[in-house]
Amino acid sequence: MGEQVLRYGHFKRILICTDFSENSDFAFDIATEAVMRNTNSMLYVLHVFPEPGAQFWRGYIKDQDSMDVERVASREFDERLAGYRLRLPEGVQFEAEARFGNPEQQILAFAQEKAVDLIVMGHQGRSSVFFGNVASRVSRQSVCPVLLVPLAFKRRVLTEAVT
Repeated sequence: MGEQVLRYGHFKRILICTDFSENSDFAFDIATEAVMRNTNSMLYVLHVFPEPGAQFWRGYIKDQDSMDVERVASREFDERLAGYRLRLPEGVQFEAEARFGNPEQQILAFAQEKAVDLIVMGHQGRSSVFFGNVASRVSRQSVCPVLLVPLAFKRRVLTEAVT
């Protein structure tokens, strides 16, 4: 009877979850590096907006209906995504999507739909309570490896580069 060999380490579908914070931007660079090291890989970028009816939006965009909120959010996503596209090395396969809803649920659903092999996300984003909790919950429920990137790692990398 032959022994079955478990193969891991080659990630063909890598998902970077972003809230466009400094930490997410750094995690994007790490995800891009992972795609470069894994030939024929795809990089997926996912940003999840809270649902338009959520309390968050009421303070963010006043006197707007939900369609306007989605339109404004979509425009913001496209503008921020343009910066990521400029940072991609030539030849990297790349797809991006923005969704509305519960971040944890949307991330896990996207990962399942695309059969993602690796999820990369900053451990703390714009709101360390919000994104930190999402990252922790995603890492506990995911069926693929999750790489949580703390902002402190960026500081360490920059410090080591100077010395």
